[in-house]
Amino acid sequence: MELELRHLRTVRAIADAGSLTRAASELGLAQPALSAQLRRIERALGGALFERGRFGVRATALGELVLDRAQLVLPAVSELQREAVRFSQGERRAPQRLRLGGTHGPLLGALVDRLADAVPHATVTTCASWSERELAELLTEGRLDFALTGTCGSAAPPGRAELVWQEVAVDPVFVMLADGHPLAGGRGELELAALADQEWACVPGDGCFADCFTAACARAGFTPRRMYETDTASVVHLVQVGRAVGLCRAVFPPTPGVTTRPLAGTPLLWRHLLGRHPAAGRPDAAATVLAQARAAHAVAAARSGSYADWLAGREATRVP
Repeated sequence: MELELRHLRTVRAIADAGSLTRAASELGLAQPALSAQLRRIERALGGALFERGRFGVRATALGELVLDRAQLVLPAVSELQREAVRFSQGERRAPQRLRLGGTHGPLLGALVDRLADAVPHATVTTCASWSERELAELLTEGRLDFALTGTCGSAAPPGRAELVWQEVAVDPVFVMLADGHPLAGGRGELELAALADQEWACVPGDGCFADCFTAACARAGFTPRRMYETDTASVVHLVQVGRAVGLCRAVFPPTPGVTTRPLAGTPLLWRHLLGRHPAAGRPDAAATVLAQARAAHAVAAARSGSYADWLAGREATRVP
């Protein structure tokens, strides 16, 4: 069974009601039918979402992860439905063209895919660049409508002050290892110092990420060896053949021959941002693009097994 929106709404309803009996009543279902549906959803997601007790149900760590993602996905879909109604009633015209730029290929591609459904009458074009500053300049010059880029940690967004930047999500930086690497088979967080003798690979950028990585290595007691700065496909190849350990955002998609693992203490963070120029006059499109970018990120996070495990672990150790 594939997960559908109605399944997320069911999980949300159970959590809000606090018991299967109350949730079944609110959903207009018999309790056995709701219980059977919940079991199918749990099988599809690989584990229990709720713990049953005398006084109702309580979300498990996996359940909390699903509920967190539902909080992003369901409002985005609701906004899409409202926009569709407004469009059909003539309250606004669909944008004729959306020019997108981005530095993160998989997330940019996922956004284009979602916009194809959200604004079906728009022509969507993309411009990919490793340079955050270049994308910011294209926004300033009016040659892009939106840029999906980011910054290392809490660094300032690129470009001029008049650009508007909105946060899509914040991810930890993971490492990519060849499946046959001695450290690929473990679970949980990996100490950066355990990789002191490795060569490294990452996608280039013109922000402070390289400096932050070097500083993190220094705190771990070593100086990184050779760093290969190249395109994403080449980084993956260098990892697959065992030439280097790669650095990637936690939402990096599952890739044959590659294992991703989190770093202990989360020494590096990446903040995904959506930028635009306020003079472009696209407030309706801006809301749509931002909602779809956040939904695309939520789906990408859910598909990454290592990221889902990391999030579940943090939730399990969170102090109430």
